[in-house]
Amino acid sequence: MKTKTLILYSTREGQTKKIASFIADKLSFSMTSEIKALSGAMDINLKSYQQVIVGASVHYGRFNRILNQFIKQHIVLLNQMPTAFFSVNLLARKPEKCSPQTNSYVRQFLLKTPWKPLLSEVFAGALRYPHYRWWDKMLIQLIMSLTQGETDTSKEVEYTDWNQVNIFCQNFLKIIQN
Repeated sequence: MKTKTLILYSTREGQTKKIASFIADKLSFSMTSEIKALSGAMDINLKSYQQVIVGASVHYGRFNRILNQFIKQHIVLLNQMPTAFFSVNLLARKPEKCSPQTNSYVRQFLLKTPWKPLLSEVFAGALRYPHYRWWDKMLIQLIMSLTQGETDTSKEVEYTDWNQVNIFCQNFLKIIQN
């Protein structure tokens, strides 16, 4: 019988959900996966699952508050079962910022959280200028200009390294099979 994995995500523009769906698809041959938005999972019974993966995006240097609320509410079970965490942010588009040790958002999160996931990863997100509100578009364009990123507001750029996501899936399977 296949084990049951809960994959939770917090997203703003949809890239974290897209990555969560990719992970569920890659893991489907060896387990049953259920994908849910973190915002709708506060009262979920984690005892119904054998393992949990949580993905959260970073916007303007912060994770959504719901991430820490969920962890606080479920910390005992999260630390008793196999869990993994992945972050999605644009800083990770740079090779020197795409690991949990070198990505400042993820490093700080992992240092401060009482949750101790067995596996952590950071993936580059997507830049979707045409979908942003005017203010967000201008602010993101300024940030990208300062960090030598894409500034053409007519473009959409997906920075996610899908091979890196695939390796994350393989590493997660190794962890739960041991």
